[in-house]
Amino acid sequence: MSAAAGGAQHGGPAGDSTRSVHAGRPPATAYQPSLPGPVFVSHYHLPGEAAGPYTYGRDENPTWERLEQAISELEAPGDPAARTLAFASGMGAIAAVLLSQVRAGQVVVLPSDSYQATRSLQERLESYGVRVRLAPTAGDAQLAALQGARLLWLETPSNPRLEVCDIRRLADAAHAAGALVAVDNTLATPLGQRPLGLGADFSVASGTKALTGHGDLLIGYVTARDGELTAGVRKWRKTVGAIPGPMEAWLAHRSLATLALRVDRQAANALALAGALLARPEVTGVRHPGLPTDPAYPVAATQMWRFGSVVSFVLPDRSHAERFLAALRLTGEATSFGSVQSTAERRARWGGDAVAPGFIRFSVGVEDAADILADVLRALDEALS
Repeated sequence: MSAAAGGAQHGGPAGDSTRSVHAGRPPATAYQPSLPGPVFVSHYHLPGEAAGPYTYGRDENPTWERLEQAISELEAPGDPAARTLAFASGMGAIAAVLLSQVRAGQVVVLPSDSYQATRSLQERLESYGVRVRLAPTAGDAQLAALQGARLLWLETPSNPRLEVCDIRRLADAAHAAGALVAVDNTLATPLGQRPLGLGADFSVASGTKALTGHGDLLIGYVTARDGELTAGVRKWRKTVGAIPGPMEAWLAHRSLATLALRVDRQAANALALAGALLARPEVTGVRHPGLPTDPAYPVAATQMWRFGSVVSFVLPDRSHAERFLAALRLTGEATSFGSVQSTAERRARWGGDAVAPGFIRFSVGVEDAADILADVLRALDEALS
């Protein structure tokens, strides 16, 4: 699906870039900034009863609210029921959904190939008496684990292997089985995929990555339509204090204005890189959901209209991968993804992911495609020697 088609089909009267620029901003007011500055506050003047739009700094902040409104407009355009809650990090958002919606004796279904920190919550959930089932993303394998589940967690595309599942198919099956559905939408962003429109109950993401895109802040969010579900997540955020700082929230909102520009450029660059890697005999397992030859493409093309900035591939062994990474000049060696700067890492160095020792996760930035390709191809040549 093209970006233009995505904007028309999912975006209502305004296109994705227009919405990204204007989302969550107040109406133009004479002599006032288009995006008011961050509000730094721990308490508010609160006369009389303990009620009002702003009561305490762990509960509400107008800077968060503007960001939350903006993300809601991106995740669910034209839907007045959508509500977003901002968190201090992506993991804060993930934990809030999992730990606020599930009780002892209930069942959670997690992807066995999801982000390793998400899987690390299995031990915590089980310590609370929650039963956890694991199944891979590819082939919608989680369908077989839904019986009696309270919550199905999806991550599509998955990190780091870029597998894709059919959100609508899984959401319909989960709801039929009485389960809620949460989708980690970090890699796709709301301009690449809108899980709520595909039947999910929660869309969750680390805004640290492509949403804000500059590698300079930590933030996460949860978007949902159901008021009761949102209230449970909000209460969890208040109780554990997983709130974003006002400066981080303001920086995140400011960064949204360039989101469509960044993700369009990154998706095009990632596709160019993936295509170039296919021609290298020492490179195997090239994955990018936008490649027509990718195993995930048939499903991805039905629910995504931008395919993300990440390309994964495998070099022959650990030492070969490390030679390649050391030879890169334009590309930084770093974890995370979605930044305007290209970065790459040998993912197995962290442990916890079922990947080969030479597996590379490459996050493609907004540099000129020719420069990215030149840097990678030269580094691959040097790594051969």
